[in-house]
Amino acid sequence: MEFKHIPVLLNEVIEGLNISPSGVFIDGTVGGAGHSLEIAKKLGKNGKLFCFDRDEIAIKTSKERLESFDNVSFVHDNFKNAVKDLKEMGITQVDGILLDLGVSSHQIDEGERGFSFLHNGPLDMRMDKNQKFSAFNVVNEYPLEKLIEILYKYGEESNAKNIARKIVEARKKEAIETTEELKDIVETAFPKKIIYGKGGVCKKTFQAIRIEVNGELAGLEDCIKEMIDFLAPKGRICIISFHSLEDRIVKDAFKEASTGCICPPKTPICICGHKEKGKLVARKPIIASSEELKFNPRSSSAKLRVFEKI
Repeated sequence: MEFKHIPVLLNEVIEGLNISPSGVFIDGTVGGAGHSLEIAKKLGKNGKLFCFDRDEIAIKTSKERLESFDNVSFVHDNFKNAVKDLKEMGITQVDGILLDLGVSSHQIDEGERGFSFLHNGPLDMRMDKNQKFSAFNVVNEYPLEKLIEILYKYGEESNAKNIARKIVEARKKEAIETTEELKDIVETAFPKKIIYGKGGVCKKTFQAIRIEVNGELAGLEDCIKEMIDFLAPKGRICIISFHSLEDRIVKDAFKEASTGCICPPKTPICICGHKEKGKLVARKPIIASSEELKFNPRSSSAKLRVFEKI
């Protein structure tokens, strides 16, 4: 299947990064290279773009789409290791960082990847196919209480207990191996009128399992702080999130970095030593325009936050 990719909030990201032709930039989640292509176009011969992704297919595809640019390098790794990787290459700071935290359209639409309840395929959900741990392990091996925990925590699913019980009951008979099997089991935890009336009752369950499989939220806050420290003065970091859990982490990390003293209000002299590292470029998250929503409905849940280093 062709790696289809419509970059979300493209114009807003390019504006947010404030690209200088001679700057050094990171696209931590290159995907189909939609954002990277526009970044590369704005770079001069002295500029540099480092593209990261833990999906080998994304790296292969983006290399092909950016082959005409000789100032672009590719790293098959999780963006959470980007600072470490670049330091090992001798890079001491960068002028801009982009993180698109969403799952790519290609991953969702390719049934064999097992990300979506809309397409039947093996229970997989691995962004990095070299990883052994998959959705099959979560669904078939996690104890009841652990399943309930991740459905509540990562899916914000109010019906977590009932769904988890249905999964445990079903796997006692035989292993749950496909997305369609899991979808059918989850739907038994809801009244039929809700399934047919709302649709998509499996969305939160699939989201929770995907986040668990890929460790998407683990270490995200520390990664953002590390990336802020890695920015050059006036450098910017742009992060696109797609659900409240991610956005809350991004919002809090940016707020802390843009705040000075955090001592209690009645403390006469600052004893915390906390210093602000920069500022929010926009106080509220940037969302998709009505024009973008018409041709890319998946942008409806996207929120872009931008931070600039002092």
